[in-house]
Amino acid sequence: MLITGVIIGLLLIGLVLGYLVRQHKHRQELLAVQAQARTIIAQATKEAQQRVEKIRTDSRRETLAYQQSVKDELTEQQSDIAVREQRRKQREQLMSQVTVRLDDQTAMLDERSQANREQRQGIHVLRDQAEELSTKRDETLAERAGMDAQQAQDTVVQSTEFALKRDRDVEVKALNDNAVANAEKWAKDVVLSATESGPQDLPKEHLEHTVTVPNGEIRSKIIGREGQHIRLLETLTGTDLIFVPDDNSTLFISTHDPIRREVARVALTNLVASRRISANQIETQVENAQRDVNHSLWETGEQTVSLLHVGWMHPDLMKLIGRLKYRTSYGQNVLLHSIEVAQLTGAMAARLGYNSRLARRAGLLHDLGKAIDHEVEGTHVEIGTEFAQKYGEDAVVINAIAAHHGDIEKTSPISDLVAAADAISGARPGARSESVEDYINRLRALEQIANEQTGVSESYAIQAGRELRIIVKPQELDDTAAANLTKEVAQQVEEKLTYPGKIKVTTIRTATAVEYVGDEKKKKKKKKKKAANAS
Repeated sequence: MLITGVIIGLLLIGLVLGYLVRQHKHRQELLAVQAQARTIIAQATKEAQQRVEKIRTDSRRETLAYQQSVKDELTEQQSDIAVREQRRKQREQLMSQVTVRLDDQTAMLDERSQANREQRQGIHVLRDQAEELSTKRDETLAERAGMDAQQAQDTVVQSTEFALKRDRDVEVKALNDNAVANAEKWAKDVVLSATESGPQDLPKEHLEHTVTVPNGEIRSKIIGREGQHIRLLETLTGTDLIFVPDDNSTLFISTHDPIRREVARVALTNLVASRRISANQIETQVENAQRDVNHSLWETGEQTVSLLHVGWMHPDLMKLIGRLKYRTSYGQNVLLHSIEVAQLTGAMAARLGYNSRLARRAGLLHDLGKAIDHEVEGTHVEIGTEFAQKYGEDAVVINAIAAHHGDIEKTSPISDLVAAADAISGARPGARSESVEDYINRLRALEQIANEQTGVSESYAIQAGRELRIIVKPQELDDTAAANLTKEVAQQVEEKLTYPGKIKVTTIRTATAVEYVGDEKKKKKKKKKKAANAS
C-alpha cells in the first residue's frame, strides 16, 4: 500500500511538473510568436509608409508634370491666339487698304467712263462731219467730172486701193528681203541662246554589262553542280552569262535586249550580296528583279515627264520613256539625249513665240521608237509614230516624230525645231562615242581596204576614221590610175563597212627627183690638191 501511494504521489508530482513545463514552453512559444507578429507588423507598417510616401511622391511629380504641361499648353494657346489676333488685324488692315484701292479704282473707272462717253460723243460728231464732207466731195467730183455720185465713189475707192496695194507690196518686199538677209543670223542667235540656257547638265550614266563575283566560292555557287544554276539564270533572264577568261571574278552579261540585261544584273547582284544561291532563291531573285526593273521604268518615265513639264501622259508612254534609259546610240544614252532635245526645242520655241510645252513634248518623244525597235519590226521613226497615234498625241507631235529624219515633209515649225535640236544634241563634242575596240577595228578595216589595192605604198586613217589618206607608188600608177583607185576604195568602204557620217578618201601621188650639183666635185678637187702638195 505504501509503495502504491508513493508511486501515485510520484505520478502526481510528474504530472504537475509536466504541466508546468508545458505551460512554460507554451508561454515561450507565445512570446516568440508575439515578437514575430510585432516584427511583421512593424515591417508591414514600414513598407506601407514607404509605399504611401512613394505614391505621394509619384503623385506630386505627376501633378507637377501635368501642371507644367497645362501651363505649356496654355502658353502655346495664348501664343497661337496672339498670332491669330495679329493676323486678323493684318487682314483687317489689308481689307481696309483693298477697300480704299477699290474706291480709288471705282472713282477712276467712273472718270474714264465719263471720258469715254465724251469721246464717243465727239466721235459721233466727227463721223457725222466726215460723212457730210464725203458726201460733198462725191457731189463735187461728180459735178466736175460729169459723173454721178456712185461712179465718183468707185473711182476714189479704186485709186485708194491701188495706192494701198502698191505701198503694201513695197513694204512686204522690204520685210522679205530683210528676213532673207538676216535669217541665218537670227537662226544662229536662237540656237546659241537656246543651247546656252536650255539643256540642263545631267550626269552621264554608264550601263553595266558585268557583275563582280567576290571569290571562288560564290562563283562555284553561281555555276552550280554541272552548270545547273547558271543555265537556270540564263533561261529565266534570256541572257548569256560568260565568265571573262582572264578574270574569273567578272561575269559578263551578253544580250541585245537592255531590259533583260538589267534584270540579269540586278538579280545576280542580289544573289551575290545574299550569298544564298539555290534554284528557289534564283527564281525568287529574278522575279524580284523583274518587278523592280518594271517599276523603275515607270518611275523614270514619270520623273522625266515631271522634269520637263509636258503635261499629262499615258502611263504606257511613260514606261516606254523609262526604257530609253537602257538604250544607247553611238554611246549616247537615248533618254538623256531625248531630255536634251526636249529642252533645246522648248527653249528655241519660247524665243520664237511657239508653244514651248508642245515643243518639249515633241522633243521628248521624237526617239520613242528606239525603246522597242529591237522587238517590233520597223524603223524607230515608224514605231514611234505608230505609238504616238495609238495614244492620241497631238498632230504636231506625230509629225515631229515622223519627220525628224526627213522621211516625210514637215508640216509645223516645231518639227523643224525638233530636227535641229536632234542634230545639235547628237553632234556636240563628247555626246557620242564608241568603244576603243570598235574604234581601232574600224581604223584597221579602213587601212586594210586601202593596203589591199595594187600600187599602194602606205595608208593612214586619220580624224577618228573620218578621212583615209592613201600614198601610192608613182612608178606604178599614173594620175588616172590614182583617181580610179580612189573611187574603188570609196566604193569598197561603202559596201563593206558600217560607219557614222561621211568618210573622205584622199589619194596622194608624188614623184620626187633629187640631184646634187657642185659640192661633191669641189670636195674631190680639194682632196686631189692636198694629195699633190703632200707628194
